[in-house]
Amino acid sequence: IPVGGAPCSSGDKVRRTRVFSSCRWSSAPSLPTSCLHSSKMSEVENTFRKFAIYGDTSASGNDMTGKNFSKMCKECGVMDGKAVTSTDIDIVFNKVKTKGARTITFAEFQQAMKELCGKRFKGKSPEEALQAVYDLIEGKEPGSVGATKATKVGGVERLTDTSKYTGSHKERFDESGKGKGLAGRQDLTDNSGYVGAYKGAGTYDQKH
Repeated sequence: IPVGGAPCSSGDKVRRTRVFSSCRWSSAPSLPTSCLHSSKMSEVENTFRKFAIYGDTSASGNDMTGKNFSKMCKECGVMDGKAVTSTDIDIVFNKVKTKGARTITFAEFQQAMKELCGKRFKGKSPEEALQAVYDLIEGKEPGSVGATKATKVGGVERLTDTSKYTGSHKERFDESGKGKGLAGRQDLTDNSGYVGAYKGAGTYDQKH
């Protein structure tokens, strides 16, 4: 009851309720969901931009091609080949992009993740599944995940061992395995006066 004993009007009650509610919210230890996710979304958008410009130095990073979208989903683990396949990725990309467009924006990318998260993380609530997908994407860069390393095993090692080469192939490499270049690929003209392939060439002066 205000000073003077006059009863509160309904308008006063509404205003006081709003002020009280505002004060109570600001003093709460937890933040709204949107605030908690803002930092994560910033990291996800950063990853989106890195993949968006991959292979195209002139790209702005504001939109992403279908090829790079597929690459991102594969390297970040959104596409696992079982729950989410490459076909799923293509279908969702075409579903969220603007008609006639060849790329998607970050907003459309977010919609694509909402479409895919339920398939990738079955059994989770929509919000939990979406956060799980963003956890996979956060902090990733093109080529940093699932990169294929060169290895020499089995038949590959035998094929690249120059010491086992025979015939004309053997003549193309020296003892260290280094290629001889032109000398190993062509028959060079010998103007020494000796018969071709004569092994005693240049030894006459040494014997007489």
